[in-house]
Amino acid sequence: MNPVHTLWFLDLIDIFLVAVLFYRLLILVKGTRSAQMYVGLLVIVVVALAARELDLIAIRWIAESLKTVWLIAFVILFQPELRHALAQFGRTRYFSSFLRGDNYGVLGEVVRAVEALARDRHGALIVMERHVGLRNFVETGTRLDAKVSAQLLITLFSPGSPLHDGALILREETALAASCILPLSANPRTALALGTRHRAALGLSEESDAAIVVASEETGSISVAYRGVLKQRLNEGELRSELSRIFRIRPQEEEEAPAAQPPAESVEKAAG
Repeated sequence: MNPVHTLWFLDLIDIFLVAVLFYRLLILVKGTRSAQMYVGLLVIVVVALAARELDLIAIRWIAESLKTVWLIAFVILFQPELRHALAQFGRTRYFSSFLRGDNYGVLGEVVRAVEALARDRHGALIVMERHVGLRNFVETGTRLDAKVSAQLLITLFSPGSPLHDGALILREETALAASCILPLSANPRTALALGTRHRAALGLSEESDAAIVVASEETGSISVAYRGVLKQRLNEGELRSELSRIFRIRPQEEEEAPAAQPPAESVEKAAG
């Protein structure tokens, strides 16, 4: 490649990366107190550049004197935003696959919430997205974009909540949307005793790799639907173990496994 063309291409990459960086910083501080500090910092940079171009000796001397402390000042002023950005970066799907451990915070919140809901005979339908996106179903509900917590889940599925009907869809640590509509199971052999929530859980599990947790308001039992199979009457330990097992499955193992069990085995009951 021509050296001139190479330099031109590298300059474009440099400009693009700087633009992306500034855009992400603007998005990061939008709506926070740091937004005004960010604007003030940009003003100082513009003044320093103008002083250099116009040869304003005094202002240029001040700007160059402050140059050594700019990095430290930037880290101090934007410490919360930088910490939040690094946490978000670590939670991306690519890196989270390397960081998963035995202690799943979100799973613990879901288990606690479902246990409380089932004990009070409050129905719940919670979808935990995995590798297959559920955007079509998210768009049928009310957007939340809230951090997952047991208190939030219990509140959403309380009988007085306007969002207690339908499904709640979770993606990693975020509750995306509530009151979402799910497809009912197309399996003609599905047990007739199953209610709408259980058939909706089975229906979505037949179309995606999501794990769907159901709390029954009639019996107070807990079920998990995954890959076309519904496991019923799970206690707290069994629910935690089943969800942990599902979220430890790797994508390549998912492709090797059958998409669903035969229709006659679509409903399983936990022992005990």
